[in-house]
Amino acid sequence: MSEPVGVLALQGDFEKHSRVLASLGVTIRPVRRSHELDGCTALVIPGGESTTLARLIDRGDLRQPLRNFASIRPVMGTCAGLIMLARQLAPEPGGDHGVVPLGLLDCTVQRNGYGRQIDSFSEALALDILNGSAAPFMGVFIRAPRILDVGPAVEVIASRGDEPVAVRQGHLLGLAFHPELAHDNRVHAAFLGMVVSS
Repeated sequence: MSEPVGVLALQGDFEKHSRVLASLGVTIRPVRRSHELDGCTALVIPGGESTTLARLIDRGDLRQPLRNFASIRPVMGTCAGLIMLARQLAPEPGGDHGVVPLGLLDCTVQRNGYGRQIDSFSEALALDILNGSAAPFMGVFIRAPRILDVGPAVEVIASRGDEPVAVRQGHLLGLAFHPELAHDNRVHAAFLGMVVSS
């Protein structure tokens, strides 16, 4: 793959995603400004703090360029990245959280749906629909969002019990967990497979 894969490098786990992608032989481009999306074949929106990430996106006039990019190119959003991709966010008891998602992935997401940092956990997940492997993938959930519902065009590709934790809508991939922390590059490899087939 000669064209670079962009990694939104405003805040969060972008360096870890970059290292996993680089280990798969991909050229990485950190994206902080809209023109840096030009020529990228795909984009990863990493986990982090969604309120801060949303503010930085808006401060950098990246909202519409990201929407335009995601309309034609593959995008993977993990944790806070899933929150940003979502169609809408669930209301929170404390009032307005100040996060306006990009409205791209037809699902409703609850921020911090599995609890606070102290409630973080890891769990083996079946991701065979995504990567063709029967071996479980260790999902790392850190202040993870919950996917409350999905639209008819959204495919659930991994669940925890009855709850979806990874979804795909065409060339958009949303994960409630952090695949870059799993010491397992299969999710990133599968995402690159979506890039090649798109």
